[in-house]
Amino acid sequence: MGNLYFVLLLLFWFGMLLLVPCLCQNDSDDANVYIVALRQVPSSHYDSELRSVGNGFKYDDSRRTQFQKPRFGNITKKDKRYDISGVHDSLLKKVLKGEKYLKLYSYHYLINGFAVLVTQDQAKKLSRSSEVSNVILDFSVRTATTHTPQFLGLPQGAWSQEGGFETAGEGVVIGFVDTGIDPTHPSFSDKHGHPYPVPAHYSGICEVTRDFPSDSCNRKLVGARHFAASAITRGIFNSTQDYASPLDGDGHGTHTASVAAGNHGIPVIVAGNHFGNASGMAPRSHIAVYKALYKRFGGFAADVVAAIDQAAQDGVDIISLSITPNRRPPGIATFFNPIDMALLSAVRAGIFVVQAAGNTGPSPMSMSSFSPWIFTVGAASHDRTYSNSIFLGSNVTVPGVGLAPGTDGNKIYKLIHAHHALNNDTTVADDMYVGECQDASKFNKDLVQGNLLICSYSIRFVLGTSTIKQASETAKNLSAAGVVFYMDPFVIQYQLNPVPMNMPGIIIASTNDSKILMQYYNSSLEIDAVTKRIVKFGAVASICGGLKANYKNAAPKVMYYSARGPDPEDSLPHQADILKPNLLAPGNSIWAAWSYHGTDSAEFQGENFAIMSGTSMAAPHVAGLAALIRQKFPNFSPAAVGSALSTTTSSYDRNGGPIMAQRSYASPDLNQSPATPFDMGSGFVNATAALNPGLIFDTGYDDYMSFLCAINGSAPVVLNYTGQNCLLYNSTVNGPDLNLPSITLSNLNQSRVVQRTIQNIAGNETYSVGWSAPYGVSIKVSPTHFSIANGDRQVLSVFFNATINSSVASFGRIGLFGNQGHVVNIPLSVIAKISYNITS
Repeated sequence: MGNLYFVLLLLFWFGMLLLVPCLCQNDSDDANVYIVALRQVPSSHYDSELRSVGNGFKYDDSRRTQFQKPRFGNITKKDKRYDISGVHDSLLKKVLKGEKYLKLYSYHYLINGFAVLVTQDQAKKLSRSSEVSNVILDFSVRTATTHTPQFLGLPQGAWSQEGGFETAGEGVVIGFVDTGIDPTHPSFSDKHGHPYPVPAHYSGICEVTRDFPSDSCNRKLVGARHFAASAITRGIFNSTQDYASPLDGDGHGTHTASVAAGNHGIPVIVAGNHFGNASGMAPRSHIAVYKALYKRFGGFAADVVAAIDQAAQDGVDIISLSITPNRRPPGIATFFNPIDMALLSAVRAGIFVVQAAGNTGPSPMSMSSFSPWIFTVGAASHDRTYSNSIFLGSNVTVPGVGLAPGTDGNKIYKLIHAHHALNNDTTVADDMYVGECQDASKFNKDLVQGNLLICSYSIRFVLGTSTIKQASETAKNLSAAGVVFYMDPFVIQYQLNPVPMNMPGIIIASTNDSKILMQYYNSSLEIDAVTKRIVKFGAVASICGGLKANYKNAAPKVMYYSARGPDPEDSLPHQADILKPNLLAPGNSIWAAWSYHGTDSAEFQGENFAIMSGTSMAAPHVAGLAALIRQKFPNFSPAAVGSALSTTTSSYDRNGGPIMAQRSYASPDLNQSPATPFDMGSGFVNATAALNPGLIFDTGYDDYMSFLCAINGSAPVVLNYTGQNCLLYNSTVNGPDLNLPSITLSNLNQSRVVQRTIQNIAGNETYSVGWSAPYGVSIKVSPTHFSIANGDRQVLSVFFNATINSSVASFGRIGLFGNQGHVVNIPLSVIAKISYNITS
């Protein structure tokens, strides 16, 4: 079976390579990939067992399993759900009538459509077909923890509630649409702990190729595929460099998968140093990989939609997307794009969807994840930092970074700049980059041996053309006692992740601190007045080392790069009445598994672990925590899972103060202020509290459809994407009317009443209601007290009145305080406020 699949795969790729040049060269130079949606609903809509969860929390998982099983049995042409690909082929032949084209994918589970390489004229012909609802030009996308389980309180909290890390997440499948995975990594072995089966409801396959052999998948890594047809048609896919398989040639996908679901207790050893033991948030959950992004070029929507469609059909419980679009979707609303609409159908099928907010902060409205059915995660720091320093002979200590050992004991070592250690055959004029220490042959070993070599950290390190790893190797080959990097003045306020070094070393990340080092060094040189040659290197120093973690950092805080709200509704942009991000999770300096083949970071190439930062790292934290919730509450709808996570967050740091948000890329710790909901959503995730939320806000597919239909002029777009008529839905449901665990009003015109319905999933409890009103707004909540039994619902009415005219956003919060200890937080955000005009 595996060999047959491998042969078929080779034939497919060979066919692609033959067909693409034929179309592009002989027919037209304007051929592009288009995503074509048909009016007929997709196969998931035929499943009568999948029903809207807006009126409750239940969907029958066993029935969902039965629906998927036929894909392994005999499928007859009478079953239209499974003959959609043939329908697509017939339509293309009928419309294009002998013209050349290349169909890349048939989408049939979440959307009924296909991706096809055609010319612009052919795309117009398809759009005129009565069977076609929408034709969209493909677009590009991009990729946007040894200690964080402890920081989140998992060992004594959420894990203990699930029976310990040995069972945390078991039976839940998380699907990752990312850059693939390294299946040989111990974080994904199924021999770690007691044996456990592949969940019965999952029916995916493991793609077998030469570099992803048949034993790559197991009971932990239960499925793996790759999707690259759109990239191939553009002529940018290189099967050798990009790997035409689920193998991760980047590192990003391996990292995110292990953050969410990596095995517990895996030793983190990098550059020969031990940095603790790693664990995913749900270490016993299962991993399914859908590779659709690549190191060299990112990815394309057609491939991502195919990956999402397949993941949903395979039966994943959660989809984790650490990817964002390269541009804001055009059209009447950001929500109407192929990826978000495919994810809406995934939510309809009971799948919880997590997406990174994007790394485009800290400016307002920089959000790259838009829709209310997607759970959007911003990045925060946690309390572990690594610091390094160098003690100069001038009795000054200069701070820096670098995961490196210190120099021996109390010894001090001579400092020598790379420019002053060149051999007779090398000059700075000959090699302007020689100061970056990339080539040991350029230097005089006798001068460097036993001393600290000073190297320049230039923009080339940022671009990846020079590396710390290579400079360290140079210093090692020259028998240096250590290596010191100073920041080139042209590299302004570049934020460095801690970088591993296999010898004593430090990077002085600040240009001001670098000046202190170089002023001391230059002032300590003795230069012959006549020959102008250096006769003595007088500067000395010792490196303190940066291997030891510091846990005294005030955390969490919103990282400067984390994308911010308000949520853009369109490309103008107008603000949507939807709170984004939904919450914060750890995303800065995260240790996690790394692909041995990964090239995303030259400093970690060939290592088994890497420390990375970004909202890409924050999203899988939440995906893993969602697996714990789904394990405890298997009948929760996606909205209920999101509600449990959102309402139990904290808006305070470890020191009891408000969570701070970094406001500037330059000197972020010097430019920060208290975070607002547009920075942090509901707050920082509380893993343990999320497993006991008390009350739940639920929202279902029909509610989201009503919301979309209420957007002015959206009816034909909704019909195009979903095949459903807005006449079937309540088109007066605006953003504030969605039953979300937050309230956002982009335009409060005098007054408004907003209602929320909550359901009790705990024991009988009595709640009191408190609130703080946004500035310029008076609010009242009714009732102010209520008792609620298990399973019962309660409607809350929130009355907003503008008291001033203002276009500045202001924020408040409603708190529901139960007498059994449950606390439910509801953030309030009001942007424009128009008060009553008072005349005499």
